[in-house]
Amino acid sequence: MAGLPEAPEFIKLERKGPVLYVWLNRPDARNALVAGMGAELRQTFDALPSMPDVRVVVLRGAGGTFCAGGDIKGFNAASKPLAPGEHDALKEANRQGGALFQRIDEARQATIVVVEGFAMGGGFGMACLGDITIAKADAQFAMSETMLGIVPAQISPFVVRRIGLTAARRFGVSGAKLNGFQARDIGIAHEVAETPEALEALIDTTIAQILKCAPEAVAVTKALMHRVAKGGEPMDSLLDRAAVDFVTAVRSPEGAEGTRAFVEKRKPAWNVGWGK
Repeated sequence: MAGLPEAPEFIKLERKGPVLYVWLNRPDARNALVAGMGAELRQTFDALPSMPDVRVVVLRGAGGTFCAGGDIKGFNAASKPLAPGEHDALKEANRQGGALFQRIDEARQATIVVVEGFAMGGGFGMACLGDITIAKADAQFAMSETMLGIVPAQISPFVVRRIGLTAARRFGVSGAKLNGFQARDIGIAHEVAETPEALEALIDTTIAQILKCAPEAVAVTKALMHRVAKGGEPMDSLLDRAAVDFVTAVRSPEGAEGTRAFVEKRKPAWNVGWGK
């Protein structure tokens, strides 16, 4: 898999046809984020634009839990004041975390985030990045940073955009936990499964539905929606861009194939099917 980490230490990559499974792989530490894991995830998501045959990315955690957040032991070790002129490695690492979240958020491929066990701190933030987020009913979500005397710095913009300011403030200032159903109710998760078997079936069903959609159309749709979400652009400009995207798609090979398949009452070429 060209461009991807060749022998990753902190994540595990598994390719099944058009689907790339990206596993956070520190189960003994509940998949807490460390610098090495962040670097491997960034390399992975940096490689995806040059991998058009990957159409779906599934991000989940090994060992039955998603992500317990940042490396608290590392934060503790870095808590001493800096000497004058000393490079602030902690600040740099925190900012790199935000860059990783942005890469995941803006991936061209459809991205499914699967939450089991814990989604704390940075894990809470990553749960807000999925195009489709699927949660186990007994999963535990929390913006837990303020309970430790720290700030949910890099995840806050993504959380606010996902669930709105009122809900984000509630959980940011309280650190209160949510289960899978509560996460769905406020808009973090889209689907909830109550058993491991139901979870795997739901993942497969979601992948199968995505694979019915044309990959370039998916990428352009995501980019357009991100443009809208950023705000500040006049509606006329957004609608002009949307019109260009539309006619480009209609006149593209995908558009020709999709409309022809509809007329001929057959599946388009990209609908390869999925499931056991």
